[in-house]
Amino acid sequence: MLTITTKPFKALTTQELYDLLQLRSEVFVVEQDCVYQDLDGKDRKALHVLGYKDSELVAYTRLFNAGDYFEEASIGRVVVRQTERQHKYGYDIMKASIDAIKLNHNTSVIRISAQCYLIKFYNNLGFEEVGEEYLEDGIPHVNMVFNGLN
Repeated sequence: MLTITTKPFKALTTQELYDLLQLRSEVFVVEQDCVYQDLDGKDRKALHVLGYKDSELVAYTRLFNAGDYFEEASIGRVVVRQTERQHKYGYDIMKASIDAIKLNHNTSVIRISAQCYLIKFYNNLGFEEVGEEYLEDGIPHVNMVFNGLN
């Protein structure tokens, strides 16, 4: 079971920031073999959702208010440590992220830029594809929207 906490950037401890950057790098840069600029300057505006198993960060997302990233509120940098995926923590961290957007940003309309191989995962959470597939950092993506009615 995950212990999930949500914090604005300024409330993150140095250790939490290090852990979330390490997890993002471990998955998005090393595992997916994708060289990209993870430190994009947007973390300061985001709410950070941290999922801990015992004292280890194993799942993470960052959340944006409408207009800060997309026109709608959004969830990004969705990540679960590879060795922990069999526990379905992706669902736990995403459900907590959807709830945090409803609570903190007073909306339930959420847009994400999803890696295409995860479409069914996001469909299971109530997201639907909108628009055409596109490449982002060499990886096929598609925009998906959660309308809050699901």
